[in-house]
Amino acid sequence: MNKPSLTISFVFFIIAFNGLSQNPEADSLLKIISTLKNDSLKVNSLVELGNAYLSTDVPKALKYAEEARLLAEDLTFVKGKGFAIKLKGQCYAKQGNYFEAIIQFKESLAAFESIQFKDGISNMLNNLGSSYFIIGDDAKSIESHLQSLRVAEEINNKARIATNLNNIGTVYSNKPATRDKALEYYLKALPIFKEMKYDDGVGTVAVNIGESYFKKGLYDSARTYFEISSKIFEGTSDAAYALSYLGEIYAEENKFNRAFNYHNEAIEITQNLGANFELMQSLLSLANTQRKKGDISASISTYKKAQTIGNVVRSRQEQKIAYEALSQLYAEIGNYKDAYLYETLLTNIKDTLYNSSEDKKIQQLQFNFDIDKKEAQIDLLTADQALKAATIQRQKILNYAAAITGFLLLLVIVGFYYRYTYVRKTNKIIKDERDRSQGLLLNILPEETARELETNGHAKTRFYENVTVLFTDFKGFSTIAGSLTPIQLVAELNDYFVAFDEIMGKYNLEKIKTIGDAYMCAGGIPTTNDTHPLDAVRAALAMQAYMEKRQHEKNVTGIAGWELRIGIHTGPIVAGVV
Repeated sequence: MNKPSLTISFVFFIIAFNGLSQNPEADSLLKIISTLKNDSLKVNSLVELGNAYLSTDVPKALKYAEEARLLAEDLTFVKGKGFAIKLKGQCYAKQGNYFEAIIQFKESLAAFESIQFKDGISNMLNNLGSSYFIIGDDAKSIESHLQSLRVAEEINNKARIATNLNNIGTVYSNKPATRDKALEYYLKALPIFKEMKYDDGVGTVAVNIGESYFKKGLYDSARTYFEISSKIFEGTSDAAYALSYLGEIYAEENKFNRAFNYHNEAIEITQNLGANFELMQSLLSLANTQRKKGDISASISTYKKAQTIGNVVRSRQEQKIAYEALSQLYAEIGNYKDAYLYETLLTNIKDTLYNSSEDKKIQQLQFNFDIDKKEAQIDLLTADQALKAATIQRQKILNYAAAITGFLLLLVIVGFYYRYTYVRKTNKIIKDERDRSQGLLLNILPEETARELETNGHAKTRFYENVTVLFTDFKGFSTIAGSLTPIQLVAELNDYFVAFDEIMGKYNLEKIKTIGDAYMCAGGIPTTNDTHPLDAVRAALAMQAYMEKRQHEKNVTGIAGWELRIGIHTGPIVAGVV
């Protein structure tokens, strides 16, 4: 049974004003604002007042944000306008309207970029990354957070650095294969927030670390971090994450009364605050506990409530969780019609969420970021060495006549220029060759195997206890081969195998090899999973559908179509690279 993920707490919003309190009393601010003239101080005060209402009264926060924006535009106060629009984005995000939030964050980013306000730029890139993650666009999320982290490191803003470390970890936690990497990022962010004594940051990272331990089955460690987070965020929508997870831990221990107390508290908080996204995740967690207790009817009802909210906020990850659970639950009670309906919805949303090229793009973004940092360090070192050499040379040259000094200086400059040009060309050639070899290796072998070959020079032979192998050949291929020219035969085979490759990618199968007209692939390797038998059957059905389509096209032109034989077997194998 798949456990719904509450994924995950982001550090969204860190106030960037200087000289303004982060948690003022709303009444005091209202009195102050009533005495102010229409100037930049009033804009800042309106934004601060909106922030004071953000966790308790979102419509009121949105009202003050719009007042601040209009006044800032009248005053041509660009920075104030950027903060006001940012607050509007925060309000929409609190309401679960992330597409509108993204529009506001982009507008705020443009305002900050126009005045080169790097702290604001980093903040908005971070908020965009968080929003992209929630709507299921992991590649854009990673890209935005890495850009934000780069700017934050330029200005040495620890709050922004820690925020982005947490949020990058959150994106990585979205897939089982990168959850250990996610935990690394969380554990880098936590001490920075503690050093800053920034409780909201500590609470957010704590709940993320707790979830990482929860998914590893380390419930005592997870409980410790969830309790830290729930105390910090007590009474706010952010507390719902930790409370829901505490409910799931007690459900794992079969302490259902205590579990439901935590779930109900989380739902009550999010409903009162109108926090739709957090409410949806709290409902998913409650439904999972009801299912674990055996109350199927209540579980189905709760999953449907979560699904309805998911349709409104368009959070595809949470919709996927609800569809999968509903499909399984209806199948368990024998309602196969509804089970099939939700299985179809699940398949459709999986197609939009899973994209292997997006995974590679995320990996490449992270790789490029790491390489850029190393190259920057190398450039600084090279520049420092060149400066020292030039200083020594000047001291020596001063002892010679003016004519000799000029001549030698010219030689040094020309030599340095040619050396610099040669090094750059050489580095570019090396980089191009490295990229080409990496691309070729990834095209031939599964990514995990390719990385192992690249790192160690060889790949270990492994025993897999349960793998599904799919193999095909064409009926009467010898007769077909005799009726076509070699060029026609190879072209026809290429068309079929290209189509088969696309089908394998769609259903998470690894192509092993082709021999003549035979095509072999496997599921459950090199990364093990529980769905490979079903993946193989779906792939086989897709191959049959493609063959029927091709046969129909050939029949129209009077050419006999080819027929495909498919075999599937599940069992243990030994796999290696020869």
